[in-house]
Amino acid sequence: MSELISEILMVAGAAFVALAGLGLLRFPDVLSRMHASTKAGTLGVGLIVVAAAVHFEQLGVTTRAVMIVFFLLLTAPVAAHLIGRAAYRTGTPLGPQTRIDELATALDPPVEVGRRAVPASGHAPLGTSATIPSQPQGNGP
Repeated sequence: MSELISEILMVAGAAFVALAGLGLLRFPDVLSRMHASTKAGTLGVGLIVVAAAVHFEQLGVTTRAVMIVFFLLLTAPVAAHLIGRAAYRTGTPLGPQTRIDELATALDPPVEVGRRAVPASGHAPLGTSATIPSQPQGNGP
């Protein structure tokens, strides 16, 4: 019975990993691709690891599998968030279907530098030479 369960989990995990790969090929922009690879990839790998734990039926393997799934669920969303934020801040273009950019004003209010708006943090997108004039660093309270 455990062989059947592990086979089903393995096939389901492989299907999710395949869907993640298909999403990487088909989606138009980096944020959509990142979403597909993070969500479906994490679920797929998690199912495959659980299938291994069910198949071997040993405490050591099960403990390792639980820890792998725990760290995968802990790190994948954080990594995806940081990659998406870095991609957005460096000026990676959004997909053609994107109509509303809610982050345009939410992250940092832009400061006009020449013809290009640069976030108030002073970090210009990669590949540009836009700089913000130095502002005095007062000895505030």
